[in-house]
Amino acid sequence: MARRYDSSTTTFSPEGRLHQVEYAIEAINNAGTCVGILANDGIVMASERRITSGLLAPAKTSEKTYKLCDHAACNVAGLTADANILIDQARIYAARNHYVYQDPIPVEQLVEHVCNYKQAYTQYGGLRPFGVAFLFAGYDTQHGFQLYQSDPSGNYSGWKATVIGSNNQAGKSLLKTEYKEEAPSVQEALMLAVKVLNKTMDGTAASVEKMELFRMTLDEDGNCQHHILTANEAKQVIDSVTAEASSSGDS
Repeated sequence: MARRYDSSTTTFSPEGRLHQVEYAIEAINNAGTCVGILANDGIVMASERRITSGLLAPAKTSEKTYKLCDHAACNVAGLTADANILIDQARIYAARNHYVYQDPIPVEQLVEHVCNYKQAYTQYGGLRPFGVAFLFAGYDTQHGFQLYQSDPSGNYSGWKATVIGSNNQAGKSLLKTEYKEEAPSVQEALMLAVKVLNKTMDGTAASVEKMELFRMTLDEDGNCQHHILTANEAKQVIDSVTAEASSSGDS
């Protein structure tokens, strides 16, 4: 009977489910893993890079981490083409809000706008859900650093640390044991993010080519700094995690 409701995003099945939305969420569970961790002095996001062919030209910009405005950024898991539409929506909304009010948009308000747009694509006929999930990282003066997760249904929630993409349950299990009540520093959060990616990438050896590390911090003037770690910086973090694992194994 479920097959009768498979093709529609606007019709509930007798069990009260929207199958197309569930399938979109399942598609994200096969996408590259993304990790977000809230630190005491910033936010860290780490992404799995999947290299489909050695013949592809290197990307000129990141394909996983996107700047939305001066105080917000996001990580993407799923269909990049779908994500581009939503990222443009977020950038336009943030810019318009700043133009009208001459003040940075609150982070949750920006997240809510994107999620409302995604939710509309589950409610009207002739549309399909966006096959993409986001991790949103941002800072505002009222609530400080914030980390949000959203899925194709339009739901969003705030997190201290979370994982989206493939093997996300294994990553969340590790975060539950490793993330302490007292938030880590940015450097500790970077190391924890690498540990999570090591666990979710099916035993593949960690390397700079297979992961991208991002941090958001404040400078001396209180302005947000977006920084994707260079190959050398990422290698130092990976080497620190490897050394720590080796020393704990020896003991």
